[in-house]
Amino acid sequence: MTGFDSGKQPCAWKEGSAVPSDHQPHPVSFSASEQDLPRKVLSGLKIGVYVTNDREQIIAVNPRGEKLLGRSESAMIGRNAHDLLHRAEGGALLPRSQCPLMKAFLQGQSAYGGNKWFLRGDGALLPVIWLTAPYRINRDTTGALVLFHPRDPRGDPSSEEVPVDQVTTLTDLADSLSLIAEVTSVLTSTLQVREALWLLARQVTPRLADWVVIDLLNEIGELERALVVHHENGRHIRREEMQGPLPPVSETSLMPLSRVLRGASTTRVSLRDYQRPPDTGLAMAQRTLFERTRIHAAITAPLRGPRGAILGALTLGRADQLHDFTSTELALVDDLARQAGLAIDNARLYERQQRVTETMQRYLLSPLPETVLVKMAVRYHPAPDASHVGGDWYDAFRLQDGTPALVIGDVAGHDLQAASHMAQIRNMLRALAWDRDEPPSSIVSRLDHALGHISEVSMATMVFARLEEDGSEGRRVLRWTNAGHLPPLLVLRDGQARFLDEHHDLLLGAETDIPRTDSAVELPVASTVVFYTDGLIESTRHGLDEGMAQLRQHAAELVHHELDDFCDLLIERVRPEDNDDDVAVIVIRVPESPVIPPSRPSSHTP
Repeated sequence: MTGFDSGKQPCAWKEGSAVPSDHQPHPVSFSASEQDLPRKVLSGLKIGVYVTNDREQIIAVNPRGEKLLGRSESAMIGRNAHDLLHRAEGGALLPRSQCPLMKAFLQGQSAYGGNKWFLRGDGALLPVIWLTAPYRINRDTTGALVLFHPRDPRGDPSSEEVPVDQVTTLTDLADSLSLIAEVTSVLTSTLQVREALWLLARQVTPRLADWVVIDLLNEIGELERALVVHHENGRHIRREEMQGPLPPVSETSLMPLSRVLRGASTTRVSLRDYQRPPDTGLAMAQRTLFERTRIHAAITAPLRGPRGAILGALTLGRADQLHDFTSTELALVDDLARQAGLAIDNARLYERQQRVTETMQRYLLSPLPETVLVKMAVRYHPAPDASHVGGDWYDAFRLQDGTPALVIGDVAGHDLQAASHMAQIRNMLRALAWDRDEPPSSIVSRLDHALGHISEVSMATMVFARLEEDGSEGRRVLRWTNAGHLPPLLVLRDGQARFLDEHHDLLLGAETDIPRTDSAVELPVASTVVFYTDGLIESTRHGLDEGMAQLRQHAAELVHHELDDFCDLLIERVRPEDNDDDVAVIVIRVPESPVIPPSRPSSHTP
C-alpha cells in the first residue's frame, strides 16, 4: 500500500504537484468494458470518482460523484470532462494548458491539488481536493481516474496548499482501486484455476504481503493447499514443498482458518492464534505454516462463489514486512478475495465443460476398422484450453460393400457446441455413405445439402476418402473429395512427398450449387498418406504454407519408422508450441506384405 509514515513531520503540497515516486498509485487496468468494471469497483466508495477514456470523455461516475456534482451519470457519459467540469475561481473555464488535471492527464502522471472547482449541474461551484491517476484501458490506450471530495469553502480560495492527510487518503484510495482493478483484470484473463491463482499471487505481493497461501475445497469437500508463494529478493517463489492435501475442516474448531472455511468473514490472524494448543489437524498444519514462514501478521479471507458457497481461503502474510495490517487493508483483502472467488468458480465451471467436451469427443472418435489393404494409425490431442476443444475430428468405417472409408474434418467453433455439431456431421455422413454406392463427391454433396435443413452446423471442412483395390493387379487406389480442408500428404518409400491438392472444393455450408469433384491416386507399396487438421501446422509465428512445408519435410524424414512411431514423432516435431488448437491425424500405409487381421477370441466357453 502507498501511504505516509505517521511519524513524519506534517507538510503542505502544492496544487498540481506530482505524487512522490514512492507513493505513486499504480496505473489502474480494466480488462472489462470501459463502464462496467469501474462502476462495479467504485460504486461503494464514500468519495467522488469519475473515469475518463483517452479522449477525455467521461465513461463512468460513481453514485457519490453524481451526488456531489448534482448530475446523473447518464448526463455525463461521453462528455468531455474538462469542458464539463473543470473551472477556476469564479467559474471561468480554464485553458487546458493551465489546468493541472489536464497537465497530469496529458503527461500520463498521477497528481493532486486543492485549488480547483467543479461545475455542478445546478450551476454552483464545488471547491474540491482532487487526485488523478492513469489507468490502462487496454495495452495501447490509457485513460484517467479522478478522485475528489469537497474542501472547506471557508479556507483561502487562492491557497495552493493541500493538507497532507487528505492527499494521503486520496493516494491510498487510488492505489487500492488500482490493485482491485488489476487483480480483476488478471483473474478474468484466464480460465485455468491454477494460472488464476498464480496471477493473483503475483499481483498482491509485495504490495500487500510477502506470503500468499491459497487453500481450496474440491467438489466433495476435501481441502488442499493449492498454492504457497513467497516474494523475496524481487522474485516470486512457489514453495511447492508446503503445498498438498490438508486435514478436513472441523465443524467445531475456533481456529481462524477453520472458521473462515465454514463461512466466517475476513479476519486478522497472528502467530499468537496458533501458539495455543491446536484443536484439530488443520490447526496443527496452520501452526507449522506460520512457524516455517515466520509470518507474524496475516489476513485470512473466504473465497466465495457467486451463490455464497465457500470455495477456499486466501491468506496474506507478512514476515519480512514488519508492520501489521490496517483496517483499510482488511477491507481491501476482502474485496480481492471476492473477485478471486468469482474467478475460481468461473474457471472451475469452464474446466468441467472441458472435461465433458473431451470425454464426448473421445467417445465419438471411432476405433479403426480391420482391413488387409493398408495399415492405419490415428492420433487425437485435445486443446490445452477448453475454449479450443471440440472442432477437429476423424472417422474410419466400412461402407456397405466392405470398402474402408476415411474422414478428417474441422467444424466451425471450439466448444461443447462444436463437439455436438461434429457428432451430427459424423452420423449423417455415415448414414449417407452406407445408403448408396456413390463416389465420395456425390456423398459429400448430399451431406452439404442436408446440413442446411436438418442440422445446426454452420460451416465445416472435410476430406472424405475411400480405399479401393484393383482385384486384377492388387493395386491400392485412394479416391477422395476435399471440401475446403487441408490437402492430404503422400509420402513414398524413398522420401518423395507431395500434397494431394489436385482439386479443392468449397467447404460445407457455403450454399453453392457448384459440383464437387473426385480425385484418385494409386498408392505404391510402402507409401504413406497423412490426413491432418490445422492444429498440427498452424502457428502465430508463420503462415500455413510454412507449416505445410515443415510437415512435408519431417514426414519425408520419418517415413521409414513404424507407423505408430511415425505418428508420434511427426506430431512432436511439427506441432507448434504456440498452437492451442486440438489436433486430429489419420495415417495409412500400404504394407509390403498383406495385413493379417487380428484373430478374434472364440465365443465358445469350454
